[in-house]
Amino acid sequence: MKILAVDVGGTNVKILAAGESEQRRFASGLTMTPKMMVQGVKDLARGWPYDVISLGYPGVVHDGQVASEPHNLAPGWIGFDYQAAFGCPVKLLNDAAMQALGSYQKGLLLFVGLGTGLGSALVNDKSVVPMELGHLSYRDGEFEDFVGARGLARLGVQDWQQHVEFIVQRLIQVFHPDDVVLGGGNAKKLPKMPPGCRLGTNDHAFAGAFRMWEQSE
Repeated sequence: MKILAVDVGGTNVKILAAGESEQRRFASGLTMTPKMMVQGVKDLARGWPYDVISLGYPGVVHDGQVASEPHNLAPGWIGFDYQAAFGCPVKLLNDAAMQALGSYQKGLLLFVGLGTGLGSALVNDKSVVPMELGHLSYRDGEFEDFVGARGLARLGVQDWQQHVEFIVQRLIQVFHPDDVVLGGGNAKKLPKMPPGCRLGTNDHAFAGAFRMWEQSE
């Protein structure tokens, strides 16, 4: 079974087929509909054979179905028939949860994704619990208003780093994880890793996408 991993973000859509070494990407953004995403993936994946797709979605996924519209893309994702559109079986998982699954090593993992918004998930013995911690109230807004891409642009790296450290330490106090991974596209912009954390990579998202199908075999 050949798997195509699709990581849908608020800035880019990234894809990688099992057995390939170089990911491909195209821009997403506030105007991208699910139909546009599907066509973009099909065009970009030409030459890569695949039988099934793992799709990381930047929003709530419940029982394998999109349960909320994305904050950083165009609407229309709820009720969209992804399997029919792609013409093959599709498994959906929250994008942060997919990267968390690929980051997992042992014990209880807390994953925090620093991207367009704030992604979050817990993994324990490869059981994934997606969360929406980015929308918890914080100061005069939400977590992701301060540690997401808008917060980074507004605050600058030094102040943004302080908010990241504060929020991550609060989450560690709540969940008592054995391992903490900071992933997402902006994690590498941190001048230093907060105590007790390790840096994730986009490769972990693809590893998680492949694990989604391995667990069902």
